[in-house]
Amino acid sequence: MTSWKNRGFTLLEMTIAIAIGLAMAAVTCIALMPLFNESHVDAAYDTTLSVIRNYRSQAITQGKRYIITFTTPGTITVQYWGTGVPVSPAPVTVATFTLPPDIQFLVQAGFPANAPDGFGTGAIAVDFDEGTAQGGQDYIMFMPDGSSQDTLGNYNSGVVYLGRPGDLYSSRAVSVFGTTGRVRGWRLYNHNGNIWEQQ
Repeated sequence: MTSWKNRGFTLLEMTIAIAIGLAMAAVTCIALMPLFNESHVDAAYDTTLSVIRNYRSQAITQGKRYIITFTTPGTITVQYWGTGVPVSPAPVTVATFTLPPDIQFLVQAGFPANAPDGFGTGAIAVDFDEGTAQGGQDYIMFMPDGSSQDTLGNYNSGVVYLGRPGDLYSSRAVSVFGTTGRVRGWRLYNHNGNIWEQQ
């Protein structure tokens, strides 16, 4: 006859083991959540920066015009705009990119008034055509010479902001100089006050 000691685990012992395992999994998940959140912001920032740089480069190498439009909450649409006589054809969409669902193009309370590269005041999430009467446009158009212009032929400088709503220090920005098409990335830090630092 088998003794009770050789029968295995009791229901109470199994319940305790499962409870301990679940508690450890919950603690691990809570500890890793900031890393997951940071990775979403980094992915959105990297996507935005790389799309802008990539299509500027393609505009130069291919001798084409590419329009990049930023639509809130988090969509980037790229269109090719061919040339024609006497009228250019309608732009054709060539790519669409979507930011992670918890990241948006936005501005947040606490942004400093001195915007990246001095473009605007940090009050508009997608703020291109700075310095022209058009101001506050949601797109840039890269030309074959690498410059960024608007559809009226003005040099189109500006900035786009992104981050997690309610998380001020998740904020990133990408600025574009119209005359040269130079693209720079930024991150918001608190160094005796909130400031944008180039990345």
